[in-house]
Amino acid sequence: MDAPGAGRPFEYLIETLNDSSRKKFYNVPRLGGTKYGALPYSIRVLLEAAVRNCDGFLMKKEDVMNILDWKTKQSSVEVPFFPARVLLQDFTGIPAMVDFAAMREAVKILGGDPRRVHPARPTDLTVDHSLQIDFSKCAIQNAPNPGGGDLQKAGKLSPLRVQPKKLPCRGQTTCRGSCDSGEPGRNSGKLSSQIENTPILCPFHLQPVPEPETVLKNQEVEFGRNRERLQFFKWSSRVFKNVAVIPPGTGMAHQVNLEYLSRMVFEEDNLLFPDSVVGTDSHITMVNGLGILGWGVGGIETEAVMLGLPVSLTLPEVVGCELSGSSNPFVTSIDVVLGITKHLRQVGVAGKFVEFFGSGVSQLSIVDRTTIANMCPEYGAILSFFPVDNVTLKHLEHTGFDKAKLKSVETYLKAVKLFRHDQDNSGEPTYSQVIRIHLNSIVPSVSGPKRPQDRVAVTDMKRDFQACLNEKVGFKGFQIAAEKQKDYVCIRYEGSEYMLSHGSVVLAAVTSCTNNCNPSVMLAAGLLAKKAVDAGLHVKPYIRTSLSPGSGMVTHYLSSSGVLPYLSKLGFEIVGYGCSTCVGNTAPLPEAVLNAVKQGDLVTCAVLSGNKNFEGRLCDCVRANYLASPPLVVAYAIAGTVNIDFQTEPLGTDPTGRSIYLQDIWPSREEVHQMEEERVVLSMFKVLKEKMETKEPVALRPIENAHVLLYLGDSVTTDHISPAGSIARSSAAAKYLTNRGLTPREFNSYGARRGNDAVMTRGTFANIKLFNKFLGKPAPKTIHFPSGQTLDVFEAAELYQKDGVPLIILAGKKYGSGNSRDWAAKGPYLLGVKAVLAESYEKIHKDHLIGIGIVPLQFLPGENAESLGLSGRETFSLTFPEELSPGLTLSIKTSTGKVFSVIAAFENDVEVTLYRHGGLLNFVARKFS
Repeated sequence: MDAPGAGRPFEYLIETLNDSSRKKFYNVPRLGGTKYGALPYSIRVLLEAAVRNCDGFLMKKEDVMNILDWKTKQSSVEVPFFPARVLLQDFTGIPAMVDFAAMREAVKILGGDPRRVHPARPTDLTVDHSLQIDFSKCAIQNAPNPGGGDLQKAGKLSPLRVQPKKLPCRGQTTCRGSCDSGEPGRNSGKLSSQIENTPILCPFHLQPVPEPETVLKNQEVEFGRNRERLQFFKWSSRVFKNVAVIPPGTGMAHQVNLEYLSRMVFEEDNLLFPDSVVGTDSHITMVNGLGILGWGVGGIETEAVMLGLPVSLTLPEVVGCELSGSSNPFVTSIDVVLGITKHLRQVGVAGKFVEFFGSGVSQLSIVDRTTIANMCPEYGAILSFFPVDNVTLKHLEHTGFDKAKLKSVETYLKAVKLFRHDQDNSGEPTYSQVIRIHLNSIVPSVSGPKRPQDRVAVTDMKRDFQACLNEKVGFKGFQIAAEKQKDYVCIRYEGSEYMLSHGSVVLAAVTSCTNNCNPSVMLAAGLLAKKAVDAGLHVKPYIRTSLSPGSGMVTHYLSSSGVLPYLSKLGFEIVGYGCSTCVGNTAPLPEAVLNAVKQGDLVTCAVLSGNKNFEGRLCDCVRANYLASPPLVVAYAIAGTVNIDFQTEPLGTDPTGRSIYLQDIWPSREEVHQMEEERVVLSMFKVLKEKMETKEPVALRPIENAHVLLYLGDSVTTDHISPAGSIARSSAAAKYLTNRGLTPREFNSYGARRGNDAVMTRGTFANIKLFNKFLGKPAPKTIHFPSGQTLDVFEAAELYQKDGVPLIILAGKKYGSGNSRDWAAKGPYLLGVKAVLAESYEKIHKDHLIGIGIVPLQFLPGENAESLGLSGRETFSLTFPEELSPGLTLSIKTSTGKVFSVIAAFENDVEVTLYRHGGLLNFVARKFS
């Protein structure tokens, strides 16, 4: 999108690659000289994109020079960045595509050409967040939870015959099957008519999807429940150029990004440049382990990139993380991840890039690196970058990357000094700060019971859990009276009696998001399961177990290695491909378990290999949630409790009565690596890859006599603001759906209904663990002060809106932490929230607030609502100056006469501009009109 008359000032840097391909590239090192060599690798990627896209308009020469002078300009200037591509997942992708469709109409109304509103960058949308576990070991005999569509009318499940020789259709932008509808709703009866007596069909292509039985049953329900959404995605892939849709059942967004979508180096019009990506998932960062720069942003920012606009960011500090040594045999990559997570949280890397270097980096495989990179949102970094090196090239070769292209990639990356050499310590970049981590200092651990940053050594697990029972209710404690800590409740399940007590495991899930990029930990879980079964160990049948892989790749190597039957024997059957337990999409626990938990007020436990364990996220009756590596998930499931010392207490006994300890069945590193080398092979990846300037805005209006909708404390997450899990029957969203004739079984989840603003607005602040200081207890309710009524948050906001009363939210530190979620900004906006006043913000969420048109206000350092004597029952008024600028101090006046200062938490002029336009969508619509 060049400005009229704009030139390309750096075209003199274009050279021809010195290989047989004769491709062109920008030789950026010529621009910087010694400055370039001192830049962190991640900043070099930003610089190349700036040089290539410099047009004097959206990207100015000054921006390029600022990046080149990173050492002196870091944290002090704003720079644009043009990513090479965009990645969406369906939870956040559907509102993006809905907004995109609406934007076409807005541009038309404003007199523009809607045909211009096509993505300017390649955009991939993966349908991976609609899966729910209706069937697993415990639920396989239960009726499904259909949630709508014609599936409900079929009356029974189809025979689900498997056709082993046929692969599912994996066309992206072009349908190769008989599904030729170009409009949502067309041929809508075709799906239901074929379900009754045929194998499960992909709703994109109406071709059989051969998978294990449990997968088929869950996918059948998924396809029926989400038929309209899936048809809308298919329509979007046809209407919008440059959009490719990855069908359900293929895998997780960030997993598919690694295995299939990543280019390493882009080629457009014979010009080479580094691959880079932004998208609507906080775990896009996984791809940095492959040497591809990428991070998660909000749906609104993503749409701007799709329209050819840059992402704007403060030129970041880059923390160099030196890894040295090697880990001990009992440590998995998850232990390394959690160890590094804890260390980086303590150091403080929020809002910064992290870049890894040192001899220890070469000890980590690509799958180890991607696992580490995937957790960077948990320690607050924007991204964690591993530059391309020989380990990367070897990985790409093993996964079937085209050899000629791989050689060209290597030549190009070395030419522009984006390739890390193992032995060249003299050429290490200069970093903002350097931290050092010795891998041999990391011990096996889990995290919990309520937050991912609370790491517990496995050897300390029993002692720590006992301490949690004793501690007051808070981030770790449950405050169980000493005389009740040994209480237990007997249950009868499937004809046998069992005993539940504090610490009993009732949910164990090897989930799809953090670990399944790493074959070593998944194979370790499989080998442990094999040894456990061979020793006669088992998992109690009331424990809800599941295995939800990140992609079919995981199924492939678990199956070919021969360990999948042993996982299934222990109850870890594959239930589908996509987010499930980690986002609360799990089937209810058995009634006997639920009754026992309530009867004994038991602190029961979930153990999962995901990356989110906030209280109430997985299941509201499970109070303690631990993150663990896949083999430890299996181990704790076998033990049936977390209240165990693995060093001194056995997991169980064999048929002869001999005690079996964890060390007896734990696979050695050599065993795991041998199997990894034998099973993660070229053929596996070959099969899987088959699947696969503007009109001026109106002046800012003052916020006058605003009531406080909610008075919140610290660490309010996006889950608190906009839940993704099931819709509670007593919620405002449930009332809305019931009034439209839906039964509770048809409610589906908030995540699946993100294209429905009526449901999502009613679901805003509907988390049962939301602690509103007005009430003094967790509940998704608030006080409507004019009437004095205690109401659902939506109902109170609706009354305020009818009276034309603006709303604000008072909050503490780290408001908006957790997953990137655009509805956590859209929802409050639709409730009538005009401002949030907090002590501090999670950066991504603050960006979302600005992008939707909510002003983020921040208390002055050392001040908060309590220190200022605010009760939240006052009304608040705020006037904006004509010239709003980043970090400007504003004055707020309350109805009690108190006047105090706050900071307008805009970081740069771009954010100010977006807010003045009423958000990013309004800004972009005006730009094209």
